[in-house]
Amino acid sequence: MRASAVMLALSSASPALAQQQPPEHRTEWPGLVSGDDGIDGLESGPELQRGREPRAMLADQRRLHTALAALQPERKNVVDAYVLSVALDSDPVFAREARESGRVLTRRYDAEGRTLVLAGADGRGGAILPAGSLTALTLALARVAELMDRNQDVLVLYVTAHGAPDAGIAYHDGDQGFGVLPPKRLAELLDGLGIRNRLLLVSACYSGTFVKRLMSDTTAILTAASATRSSFGCRAENDWTFFGDALVNHALRKPQPLADAASEARKTIIGWERAGRLDPSMPQVTIGEGVGAWLAPLEARMPQTATAPVGAPATDALKP
Repeated sequence: MRASAVMLALSSASPALAQQQPPEHRTEWPGLVSGDDGIDGLESGPELQRGREPRAMLADQRRLHTALAALQPERKNVVDAYVLSVALDSDPVFAREARESGRVLTRRYDAEGRTLVLAGADGRGGAILPAGSLTALTLALARVAELMDRNQDVLVLYVTAHGAPDAGIAYHDGDQGFGVLPPKRLAELLDGLGIRNRLLLVSACYSGTFVKRLMSDTTAILTAASATRSSFGCRAENDWTFFGDALVNHALRKPQPLADAASEARKTIIGWERAGRLDPSMPQVTIGEGVGAWLAPLEARMPQTATAPVGAPATDALKP
């Protein structure tokens, strides 16, 4: 996945693209923060929007407003999951992965009416959804915190994008939206909103950097790679990354515990990487000791039949 460009200079706006097509990346990044090395200030989670067509901005705000308003309140005496699946890059592989991950996680965790997918256009003619951005993610988390019972309910957060070493997740929407979601900022958002029970699934290079800052007794976090490794499968034309395909498209479709699904996905990814002679991504799995209190009732309601994988295999990226 692209990484090194995130904190250095990148540049101007592209012309408007066809409505159904995700915007392409055509230019370099602008400077987001100060400092000779381009790193200073990234921990605050900077975001830059520029050159957007105003009617498109208004349409996206309306989609987001409608989606936030449609989320259902928690049910009394029921451990509810709120699923938030977000693509933070306009390369269409991420929109496709976020969409199907939302469907799989909604079914698995009984979250119908309590799911929000921020993924824009998928390049395949699907309905245009609210776009993923740092602002949209922040507003979605705030809305979930309003609706959930924070003592018992659960946030299931799936984020997919490119990652950047020593920074976090890169937000990159065509040539108009730029930003960085670092571990510090995500931790501040979740802690500040009182969202304690959380399943965090992070599909990006170097995503293991989130583990130390986000881990808690009531948090389960699964990442596509360690803090120092790239992950694979993020070609724009793909339907899945390696992590999304192995974990969501295969393991989490089955009626098996989270720990078993994580183990299956990790073994699958290792096999794919060995077959492709790729450097190991070293996916990370950390499950807090108190997670069972909210995970057990969710898994007790889990469908007892598996669904079939969809989309082209992520390993198609290995074909010549």
